[in-house]
Amino acid sequence: MGAFLRSRREQMPRAAHNLPPLPRGRVSGLRREEVSYLCGVSVTWYTWLEQGRAITPSRQVLDAVAQTLRLSGAEHEYLLGLAGYAAPKPSVPIAVTPAPPHIQRLLDELGDRPAYALSADWSIAGWNAAYAALYPNVARTEPGQRNLLWLVFTDPAVRDLLDDWEVTSQRFLAEFRAETASRLADSHIQDLVTRLREASAEFRAGWDGHPVAGFVSRERTFHHPTVGTLHLEHHQLRASDHPDLQLVIYTPLDDTTRTRLAQA
Repeated sequence: MGAFLRSRREQMPRAAHNLPPLPRGRVSGLRREEVSYLCGVSVTWYTWLEQGRAITPSRQVLDAVAQTLRLSGAEHEYLLGLAGYAAPKPSVPIAVTPAPPHIQRLLDELGDRPAYALSADWSIAGWNAAYAALYPNVARTEPGQRNLLWLVFTDPAVRDLLDDWEVTSQRFLAEFRAETASRLADSHIQDLVTRLREASAEFRAGWDGHPVAGFVSRERTFHHPTVGTLHLEHHQLRASDHPDLQLVIYTPLDDTTRTRLAQA
């Protein structure tokens, strides 16, 4: 840890903290006393930290050091890992935006496996042709209404599509609550919940029960209006460079479903 912090301190541009250049011939970067001042710790304590002394820095202090040294997300996570702390939670944007091009290309390359990308508030940020064939309304819905939880509880086509709508809808509600626990006070999330409470008695009753559940891969049955019953397995992945997006992928469980997916 000491060697890592020392290397980043010496690489830190002084101008980033509005500090004057060092005299000619001196090592570039920040001085230890400057880092300690900016972090709010003593020079002695920070020196011990770089020297690898047997001290136990708090997470708050390490977060302050990471901010002062302008560590990247990966570097910040590495620093906390060296000290035995869990990785920092990524900053999750709430604004609805389309999936980035490389995520959309990944969805498209899945071929006849239905797949889509969900943003932090469960807005559908991207999907492939196979998912549009499974659920055509995804492409017909206005972007502002293209939210998975909203569609599950308000679109009659979803009820017809799902074999166990009563169970699956409440499962989605519980997963949504678990995933948005730290952001339930955000106006964007509150607006969605308010609209759903007004639009769906099932949502209102379920939400008031405070269900919470983590995602588990599971078998799902869909009743497609054209090709018939589909038996799929429901998976969820996250891209390392976009942890704010969850990728949902359905894979066939039998040859009949595989053939029918190709025909959808």
